[in-house]
Amino acid sequence: MSRSNNKNVVPEARAALDKFKMEAAAEVGVNLKQGYNGDLTSREAGSVGGQMVKTMIQRYEENMK
Repeated sequence: MSRSNNKNVVPEARAALDKFKMEAAAEVGVNLKQGYNGDLTSREAGSVGGQMVKTMIQRYEENMK
């Protein structure tokens, strides 16, 4: 049973979010697997999340132009 309380507002976006996460991980050199990635260090997980946020901000700023 999953203990995660995270719910996507748009469930159909799950595949796109997973793809985005894998791309961000590749950009920062973190090797993600499909499924469980509990063996990542906090630094690795944080760098993936940080890269995702950085990319989202860049895309938002580009769309504002």
